[in-house]
Amino acid sequence: MYDPSQLRTFLAVAQTLSFTQAARRLGLRQSTVSQHVRRLEDATGRPLFTRDTHTVELTEDGEAMLGFARRILAVHEQAAAFFTRTRLGGRLRFGASEDFVLTRLTDILESFRHDHPDVDLELTVELSGTLHERLDAGKLDLVLAKRRPEDPRGELVRHDQLVWIGSERLRLDPERPVPLIVYPPPGITRALAFEALERRGRAWRVACTSGSLNGLVAAARAGLGVMAHSRGLIPPGLVRVPDRAGLPELGSVDFVLLHGERRAAEQGAPGAADALAAAILAGGDRLRRDDAAVAGR
Repeated sequence: MYDPSQLRTFLAVAQTLSFTQAARRLGLRQSTVSQHVRRLEDATGRPLFTRDTHTVELTEDGEAMLGFARRILAVHEQAAAFFTRTRLGGRLRFGASEDFVLTRLTDILESFRHDHPDVDLELTVELSGTLHERLDAGKLDLVLAKRRPEDPRGELVRHDQLVWIGSERLRLDPERPVPLIVYPPPGITRALAFEALERRGRAWRVACTSGSLNGLVAAARAGLGVMAHSRGLIPPGLVRVPDRAGLPELGSVDFVLLHGERRAAEQGAPGAADALAAAILAGGDRLRRDDAAVAGR
């Protein structure tokens, strides 16, 4: 009833909320993406998106289809792997940004380990800037991280706005430097926050530095300052800083997948990297703040 190619297209649109970006990700024409979505909507008999010239949003039925699409595609891929008798193996060095600590990335990794038990998966959680450096040095095979402003590479997983966040009780004094809570260099959001404030001519000071997202969140909850963060990944206990605080716009950020280059003698798991990348792209809507997981801690 539901064509896997149409389901993949639906997931790409749902994750990027853009027919143009979904087409770019999938290597399809935008008209083909629209056709796939229209045919899937015909098959369900329900509209899956509301869209106008500026925005694309999931309908309630579209939200429901997310779970169905993931499960259908997962079973489809398991069946294809079983009957083609392909077994992936080798060592796969995967790096994930700190931003995804509070998301359901772990569910995606657990499913991947179940489907590919012969792959030795090594996970590194670090700052996006550090992951880029390790990838360039040949120390990682696949990276899920923020796109560097000067680097156009990477397969888009998620596009989001950057916003200022802090404790709900925090009040900023417009006459004093903005207290910042930041990752250490080479943190990408750190650099974007500095640049935005300097363009506005707003004085700032570093109130807290931590290489751990949990460390930054603890400082922000204590009211030490504000931090730049992805709008869709705001940790619990923190809120967006209101516009009346007068902080500058931060722009947007792309989270992308990047593949490394391994020496011929080390080509143990190029197929595993491709398989994990496909799993992350298929389950990209899970890469947002996981309130249920947080509540269970």
